[in-house]
Parts: sequence; structure tokens; C-alpha cells
Amino acid sequence: QAQLIESGGGLVQAGGSLRLSCAATGLTGMRIAMAWFRQAPGKEREFVAAGRWPGGSPRYADAVKGRFTLSRDSAKNTVYLQMSSLKPEDTAVYYCAAGLTTILSMMSSAGGYNYWGQGTQVTVSS
Repeated sequence: QAQLIESGGGLVQAGGSLRLSCAATGLTGMRIAMAWFRQAPGKEREFVAAGRWPGGSPRYADAVKGRFTLSRDSAKNTVYLQMSSLKPEDTAVYYCAAGLTTILSMMSSAGGYNYWGQGTQVTVSS
């Protein structure tokens, strides 16, 4: 059974850094797309970053470009989101998502993913 296990959330001061991890188990396929979305209180879930492996270039939401970096350890089937220069507006529950049939045009859309993690809280204090 496919499962996404997230870790790395927490409380950090503005300007600080955190690294989120998402380990995927039970997912096999020639190609996999993995992404991070986030949801702040009272707001809709929004796209943060996504990548497709092998061979795809990561893409980022405008709000995080230049501050967040997506990477993947294929041996561990784990994707990381390195978050730097954090701002209070980055506060949200961050969700990992994965898909085996995600097409390029759907990589920034929640509907493009079949598997979701339970979420991890990131709180940035001012």
C-alpha cells in the first residue's frame, strides 16, 4: 500500500530555514511526480513546488522561487523541500503529494496527484 510519510516541520523565526522530507513507500513506476502543497488557516490549498523524475526540472510557485529548493534522493525514494528565508506568510500545513501518471500540465494542480501525506505544520514567527 502506497504511503507518504512527511517530517521536518516545526517553529522557526522569520529569516530561518527548515527542511521538509517526504518518504514514499509502496510506489513503483517508471516515472514519478512528487510535490508539496500548503494550506494556511482559512485559505485553500496551494501549490508550492513539484518535480518529475527522471529527467524533469522542478517548478515552483512564484511566492517561493529563490527561497525554496526541491530535491530527491532516488535511492531512498524521498523528496526534500529546503526552505530558506522563511516569512510569516509561509506558515501553513505542508502536504506531500505523489503521482505515477501526473502529466506536465497538472504538476502544479492538486488534482494531478493520487497520493497524499498527512501534512506537517510549519510555523514562522515574526
